[in-house]
Amino acid sequence: MIGGDGQRDVLIAGGGFAGLSLAIALRQGLGPSFAVTVADPMIGRSHADDERASAIVAAARRLFETLGVWQSVAGGAQPILDMVVTDSRVDDAVRPVFLTFAGDVEPGEPFAHMIENRHLVAALEARAREAGVELRTTAVTRYSSDEVADSDDPPPAMPKGSAQRLGVTLADGSAVATRLLVAADGARSSIRELAGIAVHGWDYGQSAIVTNVGHERDHEGRAVEHFLPAGPFAILPLKGRRSSIVWTETTSDAERIMALPDDGFHAELERRFKLHLGEITTVSARRAHPLGFFVARSFLAERLALVGDAAHVIHPIAGQGLNMGLRDVAALAEVIVDAARLGLDPGAETVLDRYQRWRRFDTMAMGLATDGLNRLFSNRSTGLRLVRDIGLGLVDRVPNLKRWFIREAAGLIGNVPKLLRGKPL
Repeated sequence: MIGGDGQRDVLIAGGGFAGLSLAIALRQGLGPSFAVTVADPMIGRSHADDERASAIVAAARRLFETLGVWQSVAGGAQPILDMVVTDSRVDDAVRPVFLTFAGDVEPGEPFAHMIENRHLVAALEARAREAGVELRTTAVTRYSSDEVADSDDPPPAMPKGSAQRLGVTLADGSAVATRLLVAADGARSSIRELAGIAVHGWDYGQSAIVTNVGHERDHEGRAVEHFLPAGPFAILPLKGRRSSIVWTETTSDAERIMALPDDGFHAELERRFKLHLGEITTVSARRAHPLGFFVARSFLAERLALVGDAAHVIHPIAGQGLNMGLRDVAALAEVIVDAARLGLDPGAETVLDRYQRWRRFDTMAMGLATDGLNRLFSNRSTGLRLVRDIGLGLVDRVPNLKRWFIREAAGLIGNVPKLLRGKPL
């Protein structure tokens, strides 16, 4: 392990869910001699005014539990106990339920929890400090692979003449040498751009309006997905008589709705929410996010790995974006820990290629699945509506198929990394 001043085994650019989770997993798996730094200007800043919430599926909850994070936030997490799916128009008087899901993947284990981002980020930062991760409130501004292994004896799994480490410059003027740089810096990743990695994909011409509402009646842990012609309108339960709204509209309609005064915005929201939970009140700021499907051409460059939104962005229709990023984290952590325990270089191409092979197909499959769902449901075709409603009804009548879908949504199908199965590295 490198360890010394200015020398790091892994430097992670980005201190969100993905970056902090990866740092904790590496320290937990490899101990104090494995030097890990997370660099992000937002580290340590107050998250008290961040009212956004996320759906944490069962596999991701197992990861957080194994990392020693979930225990401190479980009291504020709302389990999703069941879910209903409807398909209607905005002004339909009745919204028939075509599909229902029970909420357990295992007895007593909900398939997902809703939790406010500020609580989870604060818990991750605290756990990272406890694990001995160096947290730096600065950004990576550039890097180079000028330090080349000219030695006749390069480390294991490192070809002669390749860089033993990257030289990284931070915004505070300091320099760090690292064997692996991880880009966990979001959809507009500056690290990905510095590496010259292109992204392929498309915009949907849609935006997601996100806000939280309070309501008179208890949601009883139920999540509701209304498929409306412009896109899905999701009502996701939070602790107390509150819910998180993820509301998809065409970009032009979203801009119009966002520009409305409070009473006009409330009227549009109520038309879609209806009054099944009584009167509603907006209890957080409203935000709008443009939607698209983008995947990096490669998840790797020399001594560089992309994770989370830096590697892929998908439609929120299935609520899988964050959880896909945590699947990246679990796979990359397992690959690095396995290599380091064998005395191999964690930044070597052969090591990182295992990560890319593990994650790229799954990413493309999930991205195309959500793309297909969005195209199937976000339209005004009467014929397509009939076909999809028949399909939803058939799925609702096949218990084994419903169980498969719920386990897939919970992240428990396929080649699941150890952390997502609740097993330590």
